[in-house]
Amino acid sequence: MRLEPIADPSLARRLLPPVLAIAGSFLVASLLALIAGGNPLAVFGAIIKGAVGSKFALLETLNRATPLIFTGLAVAVAFRAKLWNIGAEAQLYAGAVVTAVLGTGVLQWPAALLLPTIAILSMLAGALLLLGPALLKTRLGVDEVVTTLLLNFIFLLFVSYLLEGPLKDPMGMGWPKSPRLIEEARLPRIVEGLRLHWGFVLALIAAVALWIINTRTTLGFEMRAVGQNAEAARFAGMPVTGVILKTALLSGGLAALAGFSEVSGLKGSLTLDISPGYGYTGIVVAMLALLHPLGVVAAALFVAAIFVGANAMSRALDVPTYLADIMLASALLMMVLAILLTKFRVVRD
Repeated sequence: MRLEPIADPSLARRLLPPVLAIAGSFLVASLLALIAGGNPLAVFGAIIKGAVGSKFALLETLNRATPLIFTGLAVAVAFRAKLWNIGAEAQLYAGAVVTAVLGTGVLQWPAALLLPTIAILSMLAGALLLLGPALLKTRLGVDEVVTTLLLNFIFLLFVSYLLEGPLKDPMGMGWPKSPRLIEEARLPRIVEGLRLHWGFVLALIAAVALWIINTRTTLGFEMRAVGQNAEAARFAGMPVTGVILKTALLSGGLAALAGFSEVSGLKGSLTLDISPGYGYTGIVVAMLALLHPLGVVAAALFVAAIFVGANAMSRALDVPTYLADIMLASALLMMVLAILLTKFRVVRD
């Protein structure tokens, strides 16, 4: 048996495997729910109710989806150009550090000027953090999977140093956190009294903007061409190295916006646990979305709903929340297989 490429897959061929992958992940979760002593229908019902069953639950799901949209977009734009950015976690924290530094009174500007400035400088920090591995890849052939992955741990240690030293809040009673942001540096809430903030709207705007870049600009065409075949793109006269570097800047900047959003919109100060792995979960989101920017929004909402709903389900039915992690892990594995089957068919020799 061998894999044979499909020159022009049909619409059904492109859509059916991802649908089956999602269905397969629910089947795996159902079996695990039975093993844990729960009724699968009751478990999924509790997850849905916990995610969207009330105004509070729905807004919490949207709130949880916000950083996932940013990191999902960061991964999607990089992977489409075959730049394997596994370092969105570090880039997220780079944006968070800049937000914490500039938002605590260093710049005494009105919110209309201060917030865009912090957002842009946060993006610059994340972009520069990914630029290093991109340069190592293009100049020296160093595997960016290794460099971006290891940079996550290095940068988190750097953040830990900052929170125990230069950025430590003297009024924090010894806790490793930065001082609170001034009011002008805080993203306003969309619904008063609840946690959803305007970072969610910014994430939607970023998704639409990236979709326009991918489909309507020369850079988008070049990124797709380099991702499909870098040597062919170079032969056609495209500046492959330049495209990869531009992609790195865009990807790192998008991931950094997740850190800006979490600190400015939600937490109000920098701590070492502002991200429970949003950078890594962004890989799952991007793959579930088949690297499509608008699909990232849907995938992020799905993943966020699973996590938020699983917490409520665990309290109601005493089923472990790890079920959500297994659902997403199985969905990712099956989606990778689905992507393979959309491009290749299995034939007998």
